[in-house]
Amino acid sequence: MTELNKPLTIDEIEFRVQSVTAKGAIILPYKDARADMNRLDESVGALNWKRENVVIDGNIHCIVSIWCEKKQQWVSKMDVGTESNTEAVKGQVSDAFKRACFNWGIGRELYDYPLIFVQLNNEEKANPKAFNFALKKWRWHSEFSDGKLSYLGAHDGKSIRFEYGKIKNIVKR
Repeated sequence: MTELNKPLTIDEIEFRVQSVTAKGAIILPYKDARADMNRLDESVGALNWKRENVVIDGNIHCIVSIWCEKKQQWVSKMDVGTESNTEAVKGQVSDAFKRACFNWGIGRELYDYPLIFVQLNNEEKANPKAFNFALKKWRWHSEFSDGKLSYLGAHDGKSIRFEYGKIKNIVKR
């Protein structure tokens, strides 16, 4: 079970633009449902977890259950989802699953990430949608100490665009 609580690797995290201001952009880290499914498969085995959706007061909830060999029963955690801007029901189902997985500890460290604010250059300010697309090509690096984020950095291929904390393990950029 401790495998569930390990911090997600930087490759399991995605980043998107939350908002753009006159001074720059706020970037949000997030996990998608595939990261949760992969972590569950790797940690407890593909046949030892299950999920189901229920509707309570018109809201979709997801129950993620893990088989406990010691107790010989399923142990469950549940959470509710919110609609997405693109596909309301699918977004709500996915969000409920990701939230239930947070309850199991998967990706919980994302709540401790710092505010990621990036100053935009003139070209990016002129075309924020292009910036959002370019963000997906950035290289991110993270380090953890005792399960807590100790370094986070982003490089756009030309220069470092964001840094938090101190880097211990120098990697080629």
